[in-house]
Amino acid sequence: MRDHPAGDSHVARNRLWARLSAAVADIDPPPPTPLMVVDLDAFDANAADLVRRAEGKPIRLASKSVRVPALIERAMAVPGFRGVLAYTVREALWLERQGISDDIVIAYPTVDRGALAELVASPSTASHVTLMVDDVAQLDVVDTVRSSHAVPVRVALDIDAGLRFGGQHVGPKRSPVHDVEDVVRLARHVTEREGFALVGVMTYEGQVAGVPDDVPSQRARSLVVRRLKAASMSQLAERRHVIAERLADLVELEFWNAGGSGSVQATSADETVTEIAAGSGLLVPGLFDHYRSFEPRPAAFFGLPVTRKPSEAMATVHGGGYIASGAVGADRAPIPWAPPGLHLTSLEGAGEVQTPLTGHPAALLRIGDLVWFRHAKSGELFEHANAVRLLAGDAFVDEVPTYRGCGHVW
Repeated sequence: MRDHPAGDSHVARNRLWARLSAAVADIDPPPPTPLMVVDLDAFDANAADLVRRAEGKPIRLASKSVRVPALIERAMAVPGFRGVLAYTVREALWLERQGISDDIVIAYPTVDRGALAELVASPSTASHVTLMVDDVAQLDVVDTVRSSHAVPVRVALDIDAGLRFGGQHVGPKRSPVHDVEDVVRLARHVTEREGFALVGVMTYEGQVAGVPDDVPSQRARSLVVRRLKAASMSQLAERRHVIAERLADLVELEFWNAGGSGSVQATSADETVTEIAAGSGLLVPGLFDHYRSFEPRPAAFFGLPVTRKPSEAMATVHGGGYIASGAVGADRAPIPWAPPGLHLTSLEGAGEVQTPLTGHPAALLRIGDLVWFRHAKSGELFEHANAVRLLAGDAFVDEVPTYRGCGHVW
């Protein structure tokens, strides 16, 4: 059984179930399942809360945490959001062609030569997209796809933002570039290399932004996590400041990107940082329930129909095995959310073709009823469907395609 945030109540989840049931009842014929839904009331409230916590610094939207073009555009229209943090070059090219954004930073290095060739073939596109690098070899890949350096390629440095102490490294294993001198060396190489323009820096403190720190059943661990977060932000602020001073002798940067949905307020307090990355905070998946820094408002759900009643005390829904990426564990499984009180079984869990559920509401469910779940991670849910229904109040107001529905799997 997974703990739920203190602000959650069975009343609120029952109210959600009633809203979703009313909205589905108005659809004729009944929609196919899994039925993906985003609650716009919660989505908009989350967007406003992210802006509030950023305290004046712009938010660059992490598109991989949304993966629905209409919702990316909706968030981008909120004052305080500026630019997209994309997942791949091909995604960035598509977003730029669609006119969704003309300020796109790709969060990860790439060796996709076909996409890079398309990027360098268009001066306009190249001026709107920034590549991420942490190794000279990644620059070499770019040079293999162009015959001239007439179109400069915008580049940002991905600098490791992990906490270092006692020979240990706490944080995502991303960039090999950590020490100040290593950063300066790579920056100098970029600035002196023909055909590249160093325009930005990224320092993603995933050990702060992506780790829950207020889990009721893990109070001792949560205390340790909070202490590690505080130490990490203190160490990182000092290192960012030193790196920024050294880089200022080489280049005038356009941006310094950092943070994530779980660290918006702490990251915005760092004077070196000019913009905050965030995306999961718009939909608030299960892994974002237990943070001290913000109140979770779940906004993304998927509905599955009851197709079997193995016993009076159980209900089995069709499908449901949408397990999140990351270290394998119970926290990666979807959460039965509405009606409240349902639980996965320990032997079957969330299955590819069926998911049995226990808990007192199971006895009340009948064949054909919909049970609503939350995914553990943001964005990944929408790789499983072509379209998403948008809920406002008690009614669906639109149905929009996901990336997959637009014919793209990045």
